[in-house]
Order: sequence, then C-alpha cells, then structure tokens
Amino acid sequence: MKNKTILILSNDVDYLYTLRLETIERLLKEGFSVSLSAPSNDRVDFFEELGCTFYPTEFTPRGKNPFSNLALLLKYVRMIKQVQPHVVLTYTIKANIYGGLVCRMLHAPQIANMTGLGKALMGKGVLQSTIQRLLRIAFKRASTVFLQNERDLNYFLDHKITNKEQSVLIPGSGVNLARHPLEEYPEDDGTIRLIFIARIIKDKGIEEMMAAAIKIHQMHPNVTCNIAGFIGEDEYEAQLKAYGETGAGSYLGFQKDIHALIKSSHAVVLPSYHLEGIANVLLEGAACGRPVLSTNHIGCRETFDDGVSGIMFEPRSTESLILAIEKFVAIPYEKKREMGLAGRKKVEKEFNRQVIVEAYMRAIERVGM
Repeated sequence: MKNKTILILSNDVDYLYTLRLETIERLLKEGFSVSLSAPSNDRVDFFEELGCTFYPTEFTPRGKNPFSNLALLLKYVRMIKQVQPHVVLTYTIKANIYGGLVCRMLHAPQIANMTGLGKALMGKGVLQSTIQRLLRIAFKRASTVFLQNERDLNYFLDHKITNKEQSVLIPGSGVNLARHPLEEYPEDDGTIRLIFIARIIKDKGIEEMMAAAIKIHQMHPNVTCNIAGFIGEDEYEAQLKAYGETGAGSYLGFQKDIHALIKSSHAVVLPSYHLEGIANVLLEGAACGRPVLSTNHIGCRETFDDGVSGIMFEPRSTESLILAIEKFVAIPYEKKREMGLAGRKKVEKEFNRQVIVEAYMRAIERVGM
C-alpha cells in the first residue's frame, strides 16, 4: 500500500471521539497517518496528542446557504489535493455529500457511513429529491457505504443511491464494552431514577417523556427522570425549565460523561421516533447493565429484547410510555437487575464495537487491492 494516509471528514469532533475513536486508534496502530477535518473544539488537542493531524472546517451542518456549501466544497478540494489520502472516510450528511462529490471529482476512494435517513430523505418534495440526487452522484464511485439497519439499506438500494456491491450493513456504531463496563446496579433505596439522554428535539420523544414523567411522579413520588442533552429546538428551553419545577426530574444540559449518568440510574428511557440508525444511548445503557425502555421503532427495538432486557412501547404515545414505566416500577428489584445483565449479554454478543472496527479495516483493505 503506497500511501497510508487516511482522511476523515465529519461535522463534529465529539462525534469522532464518542463513536469513532476505536477505529482511529486501530488505524494509527496499523501504521496509517490519520488526518481529521471538522469544526474545531477542545477535543482537537486530544486527537493531536494521539498522533492525528487536524484540519479545521467551519460549517453549519444544517445550513442551506449555497455560498457556505460552496466554501465547504472548495475546502475539501484543497484538503484532498494536499493530503493525497489513500482513502477518505466520511461521516454525517454534509461530509458524505460534499466529501463524496470531491472524492469522485479527484478520484479519491471514499468509504461513507450513513447513521440514519433523516427527515429530508424520508419526506416528500424538492428537498428529498435534491438530497437523493446529490447522494447518488456523491456515492457513484464510493468504495463502501455503511448502512446501519435494514430499512436504510433497502431505501438506498430501492432509490438506486447505492448498489449491492457498495452497500454494507453494520450493527449501528456499536458500543465500546471497555469504556462502558458493566456496573453494579444501584442499591435498593426506595427510589427509581430514570434517565433520558438525547438531543432535545421533538422526534426523540421529549414531549412524551416530560408528560409521562410528570404523570408518573404524581402517582409515584419516588420515581424521577432526569433529562440530558443539547437543545436542538429552541422551544424546549422554557419547557425544560418548567419541567424541572415539577419535581419529576431535572434538566442537566449537555453532558460529556454519559456513562456516569447511566451508572447512577435504574433504567434508560428513549421514546424516540426519530429516523435512527441504531440508538447508541440504548446500547450504552445496556452495556452498563441497565434495562432500557424504548419504542417499537426501527433503530430502537433492535437494541433490546422486550421483557428480557427492556420494555417496549409504542412511539408518539404518552399513554404507552406511562404504562411502560409503570410496568418497570412494578418489577421486583432483583428482576430489574437481571434485565440489566441480560442487556449486557446482548450487546456483548451483537453490538461489540470491534465488529465495526474490523468492518472498516476490511473496507480499507479492499481499496488497496
């Protein structure tokens, strides 16, 4: 392999740290030079100390300004010409599209990862058709496109965005079992502490979560649900403040130490109907040995076995969520602990992140053939 440089494009350094660190570490161990490009933050120092080269790229992930998009495209052109990578790994929609377009133009091999479809692709109209067309062009010569569930795989094949040879199904982003070790279940002190961890947007079920938690706390004052996550839709700022005043739980803001939050809780709750790839917080909760309560929705239901390692309920339904929480509350303490252990066994068997790392190494090896 003549050039052993890997260029990784993303919209978020924290995303690379949380979900892609093991792949980056493996690449460095195998002797690759690794260059990263994303908007800069305080994680950059960590990656540079690890041995990576960093190229700051400033862009708004959801921005539709054609001039900023053109600037991003030109930045990627200059970067790929300068780095001359053996392969470019792209994550998140803009990096996938604009990075893919540049890779195709400059004949640089691309390995892309789609972590879900998003509203734009699943909607109707001009925006959907535009993004489909851009992805089709960007991925035309991509070496591998990783997809995280059967729905997404079939969507890409049905819409001829990718072909069967390019498309590879993987179990989400997996979970680092060492970074999320099995933890002792919280002691039986008479309280039940639930945790909701997600970007605060409607599709993650934040409205259903707050309404259900308030109702449950009224019926069972010993049950609380804290909420953590970046506010992605401004209208929820005031609602979260009001939620904290009910006594049902606190809004903790954005938290980097997700493991500590999970460790101190009795269960992880995610009422999502978002177009998930695979919901990582549910995998992390299960890895920690915590039962999960989540929806009968693709990207969520795959992460647990209903009645064994978690409790399933219907999406978009506060009533169904209330019933699920009440069912969990009624379960004896020892049974709750056993559900958590069953969840740990499931992620060990099906969602070990090393599976994802090996999939990337195989994809990169194919490029070098």
